[in-house]
Amino acid sequence: MGKSTFSIGGVHPHDNKISRECAIEQLPLAPTVYLSMSQHIGAPAKPVVAVGDKVKVGQVVAEPGGFVSAFIHSSVSGTVKSIGPRKDLAGNPQTCIEIAVEGDEWLEGIDTTDTLVTEIPADNKAILDKIRLGGVVGLGGATFPTHVKLSPPPGSKCERVIINGCECEPYLTSDYRTLLEKGEQVVVGAAILKQVMGNVPCTIAIEENKPEAIAHIREVIAKLGYEGIEVMVMKMMYPQGGEKQLIDAVMHRQVGSGALPISVGAVVQNVATALAVYDAVQKNKPIVDNSVTVTGACAPKQANLLVRVGTPLRYILDYLGGVPEEAAKVISGGPMMGRAVANLDAATVKGTGALLLLTEKETRRAPASACIRCGKCADACPMGLEPFLLNRLVKANDLEQLEKNAAQDCIECGCCLYSCPAHIPLLDNIRMGKGAVLGAIRARAAAAKAAAEAAKK
Repeated sequence: MGKSTFSIGGVHPHDNKISRECAIEQLPLAPTVYLSMSQHIGAPAKPVVAVGDKVKVGQVVAEPGGFVSAFIHSSVSGTVKSIGPRKDLAGNPQTCIEIAVEGDEWLEGIDTTDTLVTEIPADNKAILDKIRLGGVVGLGGATFPTHVKLSPPPGSKCERVIINGCECEPYLTSDYRTLLEKGEQVVVGAAILKQVMGNVPCTIAIEENKPEAIAHIREVIAKLGYEGIEVMVMKMMYPQGGEKQLIDAVMHRQVGSGALPISVGAVVQNVATALAVYDAVQKNKPIVDNSVTVTGACAPKQANLLVRVGTPLRYILDYLGGVPEEAAKVISGGPMMGRAVANLDAATVKGTGALLLLTEKETRRAPASACIRCGKCADACPMGLEPFLLNRLVKANDLEQLEKNAAQDCIECGCCLYSCPAHIPLLDNIRMGKGAVLGAIRARAAAAKAAAEAAKK
């Protein structure tokens, strides 16, 4: 059977999965954790604890700040030491709850055993409540609150649930290890998701460079006996795991400009999110930890670690031997879409999936030259955009034409930069233009809303 892939663009970087054989290891608890109130898309959470309070693992410490927001739970047991601004990995201040660790006492009612629970509750509303109360968000990068994604607007109907097990970013292996080591829980989580969405078919998409995971998940599906769940083998192509690209590959449907996946009948969730759904629904366990790949040719040790949310990055790296002198840059995420870490004292958030150490040679950019009009960036763009044109429009500060040419649809995958023989910083420039366009769109929507409200008075 042929391998599926998306229909437009894409590149084929070396996968560099050098940590693929490293089993997930529990990272010892740090002395202090820092829980950010801004670790999901939408409104920041609001603290519900005070300085001096004693908390347990799994206890709610912050509640959603709006409809698109999420609960945050203590990842440790101890004492709340402070609540206030602390710099994130980019150096920007975010409100954080600082907790001094005192043991590892879990909240009553959370099942911490390894017993697999396969019987799915019949009450979908109760399932959604557990997912919401568990603070489950998308762990594939976007960190969109999962209960919102599982509640389509009126008139929308899910036709297929897609579990993203592609892990197409070079170097990253935490999802792969999760499929191997927690495959049963992932499949139960997938079964829960398909039931909540109306018992629709479910596809678990895994790239062809993970044959062990493909075989294992197929065995698990057969053993557990859930109907309507299949494994689809995907061609090794970047960004295969992009939400819109995955829908194209699995369902052969294209999500329109500005539209959501549900508009074509799809709901996409990451492998780690499916595991988090299992934990929340079957074990009453909220998101308090996540698997983090620590890798790179210059890393002192390759690892996939189970890390409590809020653990300082420096603590993780020190546990593995520290940051070597030859490491010129630490990336949070993969080399294509990850962000450089400006502050190693920043703490992990729910969506932290990798720390990548790169040498100066690996990070050095060649000097940019003039565009040679080869069109390689347009050929590589999986969104069908024209990066060379968007780059020119950014330089001209032409927001109107940037919007007309769909700069807002850029998924910031980096395919254009990767493919450009002139080494033009296309991604950097287009990202700035996209931000300006989205700002203009939001301002226009706010003005329209204000005008409509004024007309009612």
